[in-house]
Amino acid sequence: MPLDIADNLTEGNAVQAARDAVGLPAGARVLAAMSGGVDSTVTAALLKRAGYDVVGVTLQLYDHGAAVSKKGACCAGQDIHDARTAAETMGIPHYVLDYESRFRESVIEEFADAYLRGETPIPCVRCNQTVKFRDLLDVARDLGAAAMATGHYVQRRLGANGAELHRAADPARDQSYFLFATTRDQLDYLRFPLGGLPKPAVRQVAAELGLAVADKPDSQDICFVPEGRYTTVIDRLRPQGAEAGDIVHLDGRVLGRHEGITRYTVGQRRGLNVAVGDPLFVVRLDVDKRQVIVGPREALLTSGLTLNEINWIGGQATFAAAAADGQRVLARVRSTREPVAGRIGMVGDDEARVVFDGTEEGVAPGQACVLYDPDEPSRVLGGGFIARTIAAA
Repeated sequence: MPLDIADNLTEGNAVQAARDAVGLPAGARVLAAMSGGVDSTVTAALLKRAGYDVVGVTLQLYDHGAAVSKKGACCAGQDIHDARTAAETMGIPHYVLDYESRFRESVIEEFADAYLRGETPIPCVRCNQTVKFRDLLDVARDLGAAAMATGHYVQRRLGANGAELHRAADPARDQSYFLFATTRDQLDYLRFPLGGLPKPAVRQVAAELGLAVADKPDSQDICFVPEGRYTTVIDRLRPQGAEAGDIVHLDGRVLGRHEGITRYTVGQRRGLNVAVGDPLFVVRLDVDKRQVIVGPREALLTSGLTLNEINWIGGQATFAAAAADGQRVLARVRSTREPVAGRIGMVGDDEARVVFDGTEEGVAPGQACVLYDPDEPSRVLGGGFIARTIAAA
């Protein structure tokens, strides 16, 4: 029962929305992924009120050092305590799983390696793709759960060919960009009880339920990055990323020196410390030559891109089949941008492409390109990680 965004949402309506989102008979076992924040805590509480046999699971993902005191973090220190306390208050069993090594290998190490490759990674996608929606789903099944529920703001709807992934009812909270890698099999098992609710209403319900986390701040930035300085993590794990090199104009002029390519991303303007009169932007990174290539803003315009690690959950069986059908898409190249019209295609047997109807600016390799259905713009068709861009000029 997707709810209109309103200020007068009641606990009863929220419980019914959760019941509708889960779609299982009362008494069915549902694993609730509890990070310790307000969203996952409300999810577990609504499932309990809806009559499900709820089991809470919290993942410890990184160290108990600096991250413990970082405001707006998740999955460490105080957050684990908050999740455990909430589970005790609800009267549900609760388990804490030490996934530090998995998280370090699949997310943190990959994060650092991506910057060394000259990419701009999205660790939240990797975390959902691996630790949460792969490893934790196995745990849920081992515990006999019929489904796993999370506090993500997306909607799961049943369509003609099974479960579909849709944007949240509240566009300000929509997290579909970060969940594009969710597979068909995972969608069959996952549930998102908050997808039809606005965030203010979720906090309102948390207060009505007497949950201690009702006023807890949302998580901010990247959970394992102290004070938002991602270079601190990279310098510790991959110090070679701080090797100096040249800042080079597109016309070949050497304009200055930099202190490591890991400190730059495509589209960046600040921190270049070079001046030629007109504003300059990072256009690309040449990892082999350790060069930061800069140019005018128009050099950032792209007409398309290529993708790797494609996940396809559209109507056709595969991305290639959809491309052969001339599938039109709405392509979203940043989590903060609205999708733009385009078409997908294949070059040969293995290169997947997205060609925009117009141009996009500052598209960075390593980021995700998430594809939506033009005929039903809320529906996620799939996506992939941007391998390279196609210049507009």
